[in-house]
Amino acid sequence: MRSLTISSNNGFIDLMKIKVAARHISYRTLFHTILILAFLLPFVFILTAIVTLEGVDKCSSFDCLGRRLGPRLLGRDDSGRLVKDFYKILNQVNTEEIPDGVKLPDSFNQLVSEMKNSQYDAKTFALMLRAMMEKLEREIRESKFSELMNKHFAASSIPKGLYCLSLRLTDEYSSNAHARRQLPSPELLPVLSNNSYHHFVLSTDNILAASVVVTSAVQSSLKPEKIVFHIITDKKTYAGMHAWFALNPVSPAIVEVKGVHQFDWLTRENVPVLEAVENHYSIRNYYHGNHIAGANLSDTTPRTFASKLQARSPKYISLLNHLRIYLPELFPNLDKVVFLDDDVVIQRDLSPLWEIDLRGKVNGAVETCKGEDEWVMSKHFRNYFNFSHPLIAKHLDPNECAWAYGMNVFDLCAWRKTNIRETYHYWLKENLKSNLTMWKLGTLPPALIAFKGHVHPIDQSWHMLGLGYQSKTILENVKRAAVIHYNGQSKPWLQIGFEHLRPFWTKYVNYSNDFVRNCHILEL
Repeated sequence: MRSLTISSNNGFIDLMKIKVAARHISYRTLFHTILILAFLLPFVFILTAIVTLEGVDKCSSFDCLGRRLGPRLLGRDDSGRLVKDFYKILNQVNTEEIPDGVKLPDSFNQLVSEMKNSQYDAKTFALMLRAMMEKLEREIRESKFSELMNKHFAASSIPKGLYCLSLRLTDEYSSNAHARRQLPSPELLPVLSNNSYHHFVLSTDNILAASVVVTSAVQSSLKPEKIVFHIITDKKTYAGMHAWFALNPVSPAIVEVKGVHQFDWLTRENVPVLEAVENHYSIRNYYHGNHIAGANLSDTTPRTFASKLQARSPKYISLLNHLRIYLPELFPNLDKVVFLDDDVVIQRDLSPLWEIDLRGKVNGAVETCKGEDEWVMSKHFRNYFNFSHPLIAKHLDPNECAWAYGMNVFDLCAWRKTNIRETYHYWLKENLKSNLTMWKLGTLPPALIAFKGHVHPIDQSWHMLGLGYQSKTILENVKRAAVIHYNGQSKPWLQIGFEHLRPFWTKYVNYSNDFVRNCHILEL
């Protein structure tokens, strides 16, 4: 025994006896201890590897286990190797076929739960995750195509409010003599051919849209007394259109309303191609038939599908949509006109358009191949034509800049000296012969060919496009534009119109009008 004495400051002495057993460690004992540890260590590796590496990869040898767990026991980070192993598993899974009939979880939480319960390894987990992602991609793609189809049908249909407005005004035309009064009044008839006035031409069967175009032009003009509107509509809409402007004058501007049936020049002999376009069964079936049948959606992107749907809008076979090509014949006494689409809004005085020197050209238009908006203003001929067709490849340049319909200044005097109409007819016939394989999109492609060499570019501030399909339009640019154009499917009078862009149009709708109010127009 050994004794240890501890003294305190106050002189009190405590004795503590600590029993210490004398121990002697021999070299033989140390050798046996190391031998036992060496025998047990592989089993420790196995147990630890199963716990820590399960789900990453399965080791089939002690060498694998040692290489995996050894660095951890030595304090080294092996995360880089684990990441590489996981990438290797992902590459393997990416090249393998997903088994048929595999039951997939409905959510990620369910996948994690099944992984815990079924003890998935990393490869099984990655395979299930890939299958889930591919399923979701298919569902999202199908939903996108369904959305595009529904949007196409919504854009092609007539809203109940607009249909009601046309019916009520037609009834008013038949029962109210004031709604049938002559437009314009007899003493103003000479103005219709007076070239000192600013003549606008609008071709439409949409009464409300026509009222917005006319109202916005008159309210934005510095010289409204110089404005003359020539509105052309079809036979079924004529009574309602006439009644609207007879009951809602926009003085001091002058409005003329005419139906296509009232133009002596518009006969089958003069427009044989358009007659064929409207009546040909295969053409009508293309525009009015099943737009999904025969379409290979697996090889089509949603954006391409949307463009194809827009190209199949029934409006493209309407005579009203082709009338602009006959302006020199329809208005033989006019020298210069501004043609407007019915989905535009005028925000600035347009009288300077009549002062633009077109330098002998026929068509003053905004080019659409350059501008801030790379989506809207990036159109070349290759965007409209099929350059795999030999006739197209022979006569056109895919990189040639396109231009826009919707707001065009036409010099009718210069036009009458050209063969634009004949060229337009020729290419329409060729496209019909080729079963519409030269182009799909309506009236602009044949116009791009017919007006080739006859277009004078005007400043882009005169005409801003894309408000009917570009939701990211910059509002400040919209406010600065002279004419804004809702070209595209999302028209401002439809529920699919863009909410932030609609107010630029609705500000010119007369909601106090009895017909508008009774038809619940734009109660969105």
